[in-house]
Amino acid sequence: MREQPEQQAPPVQRLRIRYAKRGRLRFTSHRDFSRAFERAVFRARVPMAYSSGFHPHPRISYAGAAPTGSASEAEYLEIALAEVQDPEAIHALLDDALPEGLDVLEVVESPGGSLSDLLEASHWLADVEADPEATQAAVTAFLGTETVLVERMTKKGLREFDCRAAVVSLSAAPREGGGARLDLVLRHAVPAVRFDDVLTGLATVAGLEISGAPLLTRLAQGPLDGAGATVGDPLRPRG
Repeated sequence: MREQPEQQAPPVQRLRIRYAKRGRLRFTSHRDFSRAFERAVFRARVPMAYSSGFHPHPRISYAGAAPTGSASEAEYLEIALAEVQDPEAIHALLDDALPEGLDVLEVVESPGGSLSDLLEASHWLADVEADPEATQAAVTAFLGTETVLVERMTKKGLREFDCRAAVVSLSAAPREGGGARLDLVLRHAVPAVRFDDVLTGLATVAGLEISGAPLLTRLAQGPLDGAGATVGDPLRPRG
């Protein structure tokens, strides 16, 4: 019989981490980031807890990763440790070990529960190459439409869904230097509605034409305050 693997001790502490993807590192895929982060915890000698089994791996839980090509100030993950550590010390160690552009912003003790469940919505800014007046008119038409159906190819084939229902708020303004800036709060839905789907919806309802790829930045990700259409901080307990 095959020898059974050694069972690992359970974690004694869990830390939640907010990090940013900036500059050229916005093109880092989620898989590339996860590899870079695992190398960082090894170099920083963070006392990670490991999974049991024949191939133990450090206990790292990722949540709500931004699409490749978008910058973000609000990416989150949780790590499990084999020894109790000062969150500020882990912050410094990880920030030093990661490349510039993948920046650790905050480390706090996990209060328990699911981090993913707290990530209900995202706040996005996008600079687009489009006529500002036409963009504002398209946003007005989009918000005035109850249902906006778009199509996207998924793993299960071509799928049609409503992109309007996931939009909590959307506005447009002229951008310095030309083009327009879109400000969007997008609810995390099933199926997931992406920023690109909203652009497709703007083209569907108003024929908005955009040149090139938008410069997309996630400013916040967390619990949704439905009354104020704002995104809260998942590292802080709700009031």
